[in-house]
Amino acid sequence: MIHKTAIIDPGAKLGNDVEIGPFTVIESDVTIGDGTVIGPNVSIRPYTSIGPRCNVHAGAVLGGIPQDVNFKGGKSFVTIGANCQIRECVTINRGTQTDSVTEIGDDCFLMALSHLGHNVKLGNGVIIANGALLAGYVEIGDQVFISGNCVLHQFVTIGRLAMLGGSCGVSKDIPPFCLVKPLEVNRILGLNSVGLRRSTLSKKERQEIKEAFKLLYLSGLNIRHALEKIKSAYPSGPASEFSSFIENSKRGICSM
Repeated sequence: MIHKTAIIDPGAKLGNDVEIGPFTVIESDVTIGDGTVIGPNVSIRPYTSIGPRCNVHAGAVLGGIPQDVNFKGGKSFVTIGANCQIRECVTINRGTQTDSVTEIGDDCFLMALSHLGHNVKLGNGVIIANGALLAGYVEIGDQVFISGNCVLHQFVTIGRLAMLGGSCGVSKDIPPFCLVKPLEVNRILGLNSVGLRRSTLSKKERQEIKEAFKLLYLSGLNIRHALEKIKSAYPSGPASEFSSFIENSKRGICSM
């Protein structure tokens, strides 16, 4: 199932039942897992690994060198997990430093024209809609939804089950479970209630998350005092993720 016009370097490793479309170029040191389908006019650059049962659509460029003036050459990587959908003209750049990695987890869906810069890390089940742009070193937790045309500053971290509204800008960290206001910069709108209901979290866990969110954003407390109350009330469980996330934040968190 390899089209006669495809160009595949002998140094590439293809699994079983891989399909390669017309005019696609697969360079050396590329690994493609079993059952993965690569569409037409795709470019897969060296040091890229794609897991099994993925689907890469027309015009995607995976493993391109980083768009970073600090890149001095050397071997760095892109790794893509299993069951990922990568739509038309998606671009994913490999890491800047030697031996560094741009990582995409399992079951991710990257829609057309989205871009993942060097050293980005995506968790599992992440959805990135059309035209969203992630700068270098952005880290995205599991089951995050990033709407169309969102722009994320380098080094930003997004907690799991957060949702970013369309065309928002983010240059500070987004705590888990939060909803970012569309068309604005660094503004929390509320909780991602729909995402929480669709998740495997119990009703009790969702209620605890709601109470912790109120302490953080609606109590009038400053972040330090809110954090103390959250840690006291919720030493474990999903609600405790607010406190651990804030303690590890390097850029500060978005306001409401």
